[in-house]
Amino acid sequence: METAAELSTARAAPLRIPAFRRFVLANLISVTGSAIAPLALAYSVIEQGGGAGALGLVLATNTVPTVAFLVAGGVLADRLSRSRILFLGNLLAAAAQGTLAATVATGHATTTSIALCGFASGTAVAFTMPAAQGAVSQIIPQEHLQQANALLRLPSNAVKVVGPVIGGLVVAAAGPSWALAWDALTFAAAALLLLGLRLDAPITAGSALGDLRAGWTGFWSRTWLWTYTAAGTVLVAAWLAGFQLLGPVVAADQYAGARDWGLVQAAFASGLLAGTLVCLRWRPHRLLAVAVATASALALPLVAMGWGLPLPSVLLAALLAGIGLDVAIVAWTTAFQQHVPHAELGRMSAFNSVGELLAIPFGYLITALAVHTWDDRTVLMACAGLIVAAAVLNLCVPDVYRINRLPGDDQGARKGSIPLADAGHDEVREDGEGRVAG
Repeated sequence: METAAELSTARAAPLRIPAFRRFVLANLISVTGSAIAPLALAYSVIEQGGGAGALGLVLATNTVPTVAFLVAGGVLADRLSRSRILFLGNLLAAAAQGTLAATVATGHATTTSIALCGFASGTAVAFTMPAAQGAVSQIIPQEHLQQANALLRLPSNAVKVVGPVIGGLVVAAAGPSWALAWDALTFAAAALLLLGLRLDAPITAGSALGDLRAGWTGFWSRTWLWTYTAAGTVLVAAWLAGFQLLGPVVAADQYAGARDWGLVQAAFASGLLAGTLVCLRWRPHRLLAVAVATASALALPLVAMGWGLPLPSVLLAALLAGIGLDVAIVAWTTAFQQHVPHAELGRMSAFNSVGELLAIPFGYLITALAVHTWDDRTVLMACAGLIVAAAVLNLCVPDVYRINRLPGDDQGARKGSIPLADAGHDEVREDGEGRVAG
């Protein structure tokens, strides 16, 4: 039985690595900008006379390059220095957001200029997302990956609780240009932190095209990976359609509109934060099975709203959904990092992420068509059913129960020990740091 002192030592272990402390700091700085940027972007479009169509175009130009270049980003993350990719990606995002802030502040912003800046930001994400996945596993020993993943999400989830409120106050008081300028500054600060990161590039012998083919073969050969990706695509589409698209509509019809919907969003964000705290203490053995099962909690608020339950029940359901989702994310990320070789992390991450990104427009489109046939509450229940069905079918895959916590991970956590690295890795961990542009 682990003592309280041993648990505290295990949880704090990643923070003993200087590189990881810088990683967490860059992540914290980044999310303070990312939390307010979407609201500022929306009001930038509105201020220059754009409506829903213009906003949709801007959001699309931000998402499309991420999907289009993500696989290329994954290939490069397995061929080049991931630290260099992270540095340049954050620098590109800082330049894009800084340009956008300047055009908005001077009154020269147009839908086209805003969309072009969004295209640059989306491109940066496509290259930094796979690189960051591999960078974490290069910095952190495998027995402390779960703690590291949870600690990385802790500041992000904390900011999500208050970020939108602060963003609204900033935009209302000073205008969207100041919020966008702050987002640009956070990207630049993260890039400066990344300047000292020195992670070796993976050793490669073939061409980039050969790496791409090998990556796809590796992805398809891992049944647990492509089935989880397929189930995740369905789950993400159903969740976004039910919660993000229909949620505000249902809140306006059967609750007190924006006020109550804000409370539901706050409950969900609080659940994410609570889920991170759970992951700092609970270390499940069956990592992938836990990730699949806990993600199904996303069906709860959809069912609560679909049945027309009172607001307190909806808030409780949203809280539980947030807890389940964060546990699922940490468990999945840890399983992924432990069971995919370092040299393949970029490509495998890219293939997995493409499916979930494609689910965004697909889910919105299907919902837009469905609401013309069924009422909103029926569509909510259908979305909840899809989430549960995706989880149940994924749990029927035998490989899911083979992707468990590695034996050394369990032993290292119980002993609260930190393996000593060789001199070369000590240098990397002393100076390294990384972050996803978001």
